[in-house]
Amino acid sequence: MPRYGPAVDDSDGYFGERIAATYDESSADMFEPGVVDAAVGVLAGLAGGGRALELGIGTGRVALPLARRGVPVHGIDLSRAMVARLRAKPGGDQIGVTIGDFATARVDGAFSVVYLVFNTIMNLTTQPAQVACFRNAADHLEPGGCFVIEVSVPDLRRLPPGQDVVPFHVSDTRWAFDRYDVATQAMSSNYVEVAGGRGEYTSFPFRYVWPAELDLMAELAGLRPLGRWDGWTREPFTSESRQHVSTWQRPAS
Repeated sequence: MPRYGPAVDDSDGYFGERIAATYDESSADMFEPGVVDAAVGVLAGLAGGGRALELGIGTGRVALPLARRGVPVHGIDLSRAMVARLRAKPGGDQIGVTIGDFATARVDGAFSVVYLVFNTIMNLTTQPAQVACFRNAADHLEPGGCFVIEVSVPDLRRLPPGQDVVPFHVSDTRWAFDRYDVATQAMSSNYVEVAGGRGEYTSFPFRYVWPAELDLMAELAGLRPLGRWDGWTREPFTSESRQHVSTWQRPAS
C-alpha cells in the first residue's frame, strides 16, 4: 500500500527538515540565473545604498546573490531547517537571520527595501496575518523605503463550475494539484509522488490574495502604490498576467 505523510514534520512548520532537504532541487526552475538575476537587479536598485530585509528568507535563493551585489541583507524565517541550508552555502554565515514569524517578528534598525518573493505572502493563511505582515514591513522601512511582493494571480478562471481542483503537473510518478475554496480564499498545493512502489503525499496550505486586496493592505499600513509589473523584467501587468511584482513606498515625510 502507498505511504502517505503530512507536510508538517517538525517544529519548523510546513518547511521542516523533510522539505528543506530537497527544497532547492524541487524548486530548481526558480534558481535559474535568469530568474534570480532579474529579481536581484530590481531589489538592488530599490535598496540603493541601504539595507534589505527578506521576509521568509529560506535557503537564500535571493538573499545570497543580493548580498554579493553589495546590499546588506537580513532575513526573517520560521524554519531553522531552511536557514541551516542557507548557512551551509558560501557567504550564508554572513547574513543575519531572525527566527520567527515574519508577520510579527522585529529586527533592529531600518531598511531601504523589505521584500517577499515566490508567493511567500500566501504562506500566511489568514487575512489578519497578511495585514499584520504589511504593517510589520512598513514598521521596518525607512522613510522613502519600498515594500516588494512577488505573488501569483489566483488561477480561478481555470475552474469549471462545480470544480475546486486545478492540476498543474501530471507524470508517471508525480501528480500535483491546487485546491481552492473560493468562499474563504483558502487553497492548498498538493503533491503525490510514487517511487519504488511507495507513495508519499504532501500538502501546503495557502491563502490566495488579489492585487487590489494587497493595495488595501498597503494603505492600511500607511504605504502608497509605487508600481506593479507582470514580473521582474517590468513588463506591463495586464488582465492576462498570471503573476505580478508589486511595490509600495513608505512616504518620505
